[in-house]
Amino acid sequence: LPWGQMSFWGATVITNLLSAIPYMGPTLVEWVWGGFSVDNATLTRFFTFHFLIPFAILGMTMLHLLLLHETGSNNPTGLNSNCDKIPFHPYFSYKDLLGLILMITCLLTLALFYPNLLGDPDNFTPANPLITPPHIKPEWYFLFAYAILRSIPNKLGGVMALFMSILVLLLMPML
Repeated sequence: LPWGQMSFWGATVITNLLSAIPYMGPTLVEWVWGGFSVDNATLTRFFTFHFLIPFAILGMTMLHLLLLHETGSNNPTGLNSNCDKIPFHPYFSYKDLLGLILMITCLLTLALFYPNLLGDPDNFTPANPLITPPHIKPEWYFLFAYAILRSIPNKLGGVMALFMSILVLLLMPML
């Protein structure tokens, strides 16, 4: 993880959202930080989190595939005939393998040949808690969250609106 100005102040802003929780918010912020401010302990925790999450996602994916293999998927028509089924291999596994190869090729091309293409120029400045960058802006993939937080003047209301916007996306398949 880069530890530049934008990373430092982004970590500060995002972790301070926890302080909006009544009664235990400031304690949660100190617990996440590992002290009284964003420091090396925070970076270690974030690095550990970013390292372990892909393995957790991989484990959940494998569990999903195992359960799907055991029980099968739902059939909306109610027909339980095996005559209209096609095997996963070779029909779908080759398409999945091609998609995986294309994705890894694009990712490796970006990572190895153009590593700084998507980075913020302010993130090349070493992190300094005494100097706030003049124009802090979120990355494009956080702009929706930034707009939700800024649209409500109350901090707790903004955090709740952000949480609800994500919860709505998770509940959409059940509607």
